[in-house]
Amino acid sequence: MHIFDSHTHLNDDAFWGNEQKYIEHAQKLGVIATAQVGSNTILNERAIQLAEKYPHTYAIVGWHPEDAKDFHEAERMKLLEQLRNPKVVALGEIGLDYHWDISPQKVQRQVFEEQLQIAIEQNLPISIHNRDATEDTYAILKNAGVDKIKGVMHSFNGDVEWMEKFLDIGLNISFSGVASFKKTKIVHEAVRQVPLDRIMVETDAPYLAPEPLRGKQNEPAFSLYVLEALARHRDMAPDQLAEITFDNTCKLYGIKNEEN
Repeated sequence: MHIFDSHTHLNDDAFWGNEQKYIEHAQKLGVIATAQVGSNTILNERAIQLAEKYPHTYAIVGWHPEDAKDFHEAERMKLLEQLRNPKVVALGEIGLDYHWDISPQKVQRQVFEEQLQIAIEQNLPISIHNRDATEDTYAILKNAGVDKIKGVMHSFNGDVEWMEKFLDIGLNISFSGVASFKKTKIVHEAVRQVPLDRIMVETDAPYLAPEPLRGKQNEPAFSLYVLEALARHRDMAPDQLAEITFDNTCKLYGIKNEEN
């Protein structure tokens, strides 16, 4: 069984300097490909370093809504430079986060819209962060016309109605360890109803460790447990779903799927 962790953060301080250990552990559990996701200039650069160093490792670079207050012209020019790297497969994670509100909401919206325009100009898919801001996230995405470039709602934790709205504007749906939690019934239903050609799997490590490891530091290897939870909700064999999610991730990010 081969699994693609479509959204993880070995560039985070929790892993940095020991990333090879985590990559090797992931491979032992069948997680053979990862997308390392940035959120500011430093973490974007680390994601690229990992992608350049390790096979089947790719980078997604962009400015997270929490960091939006620090996104100025110099950072924009650096982002444009980073996006030219051949191992960069998407722009992200970008979006809105009204939960922590570290950056003012108006600034978050402005930086989100600006990065969507960059993605469209560069013809790159997008990885979307949304926390407590679903209506504004959807409105901005729809207004930007992201169906031209496609993308993914990462760590989706909404209901079926919202999932269908995001699907309708061309986005894939990626599920994290949240889908393995016993009480997240609306997410379980979204897993059951998402079209198989639009589903992806992720860890969002070091956050959101899945059952049976909830509460521990997450890592890419634990994609296996997320995948197994999704397969249970779909009443599918895990290896079959692994193949589907691997292929969906490769198609979105423009990666040649060497497993087929």
